[in-house]
Amino acid sequence: MDKALSLEQIENDAWGPAPADATSLIRTVHDLRRKPIGDLEAGDVRILLGQQDGVSALTPLALEFLESDPLQDTTYYPGDLLVAVLGIPKSHWTANPAQHAQINQIIKRAKHMLELDEDLSTPMKPVEKAIENFA
Repeated sequence: MDKALSLEQIENDAWGPAPADATSLIRTVHDLRRKPIGDLEAGDVRILLGQQDGVSALTPLALEFLESDPLQDTTYYPGDLLVAVLGIPKSHWTANPAQHAQINQIIKRAKHMLELDEDLSTPMKPVEKAIENFA
């Protein structure tokens, strides 16, 4: 996939500017859809995937980010990107077995990291729950 293209270009679906009365989240999503996907940061991908937007195009990018750090903190807590990725519909993983295998390896690494760092136990409840629900 050409990372110089935006989601709007990849999906051939231009949303245009957000409505005047849109929430900040909706404005952000509209703005991010026009940004080249190669310029998106992990937090941008978390926002879009959290809204189930651009799943096919952004999942490979999200997996790249997670390969380098399964529990990276993009805004809210360590592992928030992983939680967003694990919230992707199961139909996506069924249709993309290589990505499914990749996320399973990332989950194994994340579990190992959680076991090694007892200081993360309290803030990691959303991650642990997302992993449990994904299985």
